[in-house]
Amino acid sequence: MPNETSFLRLQARTQRFTLGSPREFRVAPDGSRVLFLRSASGEDRRHILWRRDLLTGEEVRLADPAELLGDGAEELSAEERARRERAREQGGGVLGNNTDDAVRISAFALSGRLFVADAVSGEVRGLDTESPVLDPRPDPTGAQVAYVSGSALRVVGVDGTGDRVLAEPEGPDRACGLAEFIAAEEMGRSRGYWWSPDGTRLLVAHTDRRAVRRWHIADPANPEAPPHTVSYPAAGTENVFVWLAVIGLDGSRVEVDWDGVELPYLATVHWSAGGPPLIAVQSRDQRRMQVRWVDPATGTTELLHEETDEQWVDIVPGVPAWTTDGRLVRVSTRDGAYRLVVDGKEVTEPNLQVRSVLQVGADVLFTASEEDPTQVHVFRGGDAAPVRVSTVDGVHGAARGGDVTVLTSWRLSHSGPRIQVLHGSDEIAEIASFAVTPPIELNLRLLTVGERALRAALLLPNGYRPEDGPLPVVLDPYGGPHAQRVLASRNAFLAAQWLADQGFAVLIADGRGTPGRGPAWERAVHLDFAGVTLADQVDALQAVAAERPELDLSTVAIRGWSYGGYLSALAVLRRPDVFHAGIAGAPVTDWRLYDTHYTERYLGHPDESPEVYAHNSLIDDAPNLCRPLLIIHGLADDNVVVAHSLRLSSALVAAGRPHALVPLPGVTHMTPLDDEVSENFMLMQLTWLRDALGVSR
Repeated sequence: MPNETSFLRLQARTQRFTLGSPREFRVAPDGSRVLFLRSASGEDRRHILWRRDLLTGEEVRLADPAELLGDGAEELSAEERARRERAREQGGGVLGNNTDDAVRISAFALSGRLFVADAVSGEVRGLDTESPVLDPRPDPTGAQVAYVSGSALRVVGVDGTGDRVLAEPEGPDRACGLAEFIAAEEMGRSRGYWWSPDGTRLLVAHTDRRAVRRWHIADPANPEAPPHTVSYPAAGTENVFVWLAVIGLDGSRVEVDWDGVELPYLATVHWSAGGPPLIAVQSRDQRRMQVRWVDPATGTTELLHEETDEQWVDIVPGVPAWTTDGRLVRVSTRDGAYRLVVDGKEVTEPNLQVRSVLQVGADVLFTASEEDPTQVHVFRGGDAAPVRVSTVDGVHGAARGGDVTVLTSWRLSHSGPRIQVLHGSDEIAEIASFAVTPPIELNLRLLTVGERALRAALLLPNGYRPEDGPLPVVLDPYGGPHAQRVLASRNAFLAAQWLADQGFAVLIADGRGTPGRGPAWERAVHLDFAGVTLADQVDALQAVAAERPELDLSTVAIRGWSYGGYLSALAVLRRPDVFHAGIAGAPVTDWRLYDTHYTERYLGHPDESPEVYAHNSLIDDAPNLCRPLLIIHGLADDNVVVAHSLRLSSALVAAGRPHALVPLPGVTHMTPLDDEVSENFMLMQLTWLRDALGVSR
């Protein structure tokens, strides 16, 4: 029997060794305290709201689900489950830490109920409101809390009085105050309402999904259960219609005027004391984005800036925004870089690739990569040249309030994050991580290879010696837009090292299309996912093998999930001369079945470029399969639906091509959580790989 304390079980139990890591920091502008979330241990899924007093150093549990719910398990509504799926959130307990401007009042939902915590008095109380509660947010003054229940936006006093509806849908398949699927899954916008700085009005998104196609996700393992019906905007089909209204606590209401036909995507909303509300709206082909300011009294909008691009305009987290003195902050593509622009002036040089804006005050706190895309650093900039806040190699993030910054650092030399509290540039405190230390050592080499200087990571078995002979190779990529695998963070390579320790050379490569290397690098995949991303994996493999005799090119497998699953199936179908086996987890196989915003950005509209969709999809390649292929898919996946794998499998059967298909009942786009199931899930893949490659155990 597998060991109860095996690495695989511990990895599942600790959620990849992230439980116990502090997150969701809110810093009081007077520098007195920090609120944050952290579970009680590295194996506890329930997150607790903590308060750290920066004057005394005292750290206390402000809101503990064990006390608020007793021994009862959390009860999650279907809407809350969907919200967590979009956020890829697998934790429990207190998962929201939305506060007022003073970081005194924090509101969160727990088991569908609304709770409010006072960080000064320490009082936590549940409010008697409608339920289930979604996305509660205090107003900036700390007097009211808005929340969504039953697709309606409601508001209640922090003392529990005056619970009432502010905006409610006019019928079924409509909602007020919630982010639609596309916004949450692809745009990085997880919310659907925004408070005014004085707490008297809200800017509220209204959604209408009546025109969107309905898909039915069944549970074949439970035939008595009705199918789960979702509104899924597949490429080339109708999207959810979105519009905005400014709604006052006094009952006033004005609709916001922008051309929702020409610019249907509501990408970003910002409302702060620095100026009137800002919206960023995008055309369906994503080649045009406008930043407009909104007059909250009349709903009229005026154009502040328009960005255009021949391929697409990027949505960058945190912008547009106002500085406290009313200057517009945005990120623009100029001189081969993503550059920070303040009041029309580019304040970063082309050697910095800006990734996100974290906080805007008198200046701007942002993340960017320099020459090395495996590292992400925190910078502060504005009028003067940017100053790097993070001082050591790694992947960094931050939160700020007043003169206090909380800096989170993930490094290759340490497991788990280091959390520093800085006043200016001086460290004044450190917040502990309770994450479990992984029981594994990395045998890792970070490489730059090939004519395109691909960033790659090579992991060999611990204890391996060159005289032991060449190793079978497993490529383990994601390889597509929005995600990097090769990062200067120890935690990024733990699972790959376990696989290497089973007797493989594991190679991970980030090719064109992945973040961190600028607009041209990311846009290289335009209209050609299949050709570009597969070529880079082949180039990385051959370049590394040319210099590393440890790699046996006669036994090469590839495995991946989501885009990595697509890439794995693509590899064995189109390059069987290089790849001898593939494991495709939750793969996209027909791009017409994936969503509008992602797919049309890269491949265009399917009605206008059907040949592009045919070239990048896999169904027509089924007769070419001559290598072992294992397809794995969660039956409850509402992002990459199981129809992708079933259609490929059906085409393979029709072509007489043997393959294996493993359905996972009840599993979504996230892999299984149960520690025993997770272990056996990986051991099953290991056994299959060894058999497919003909290598000994």
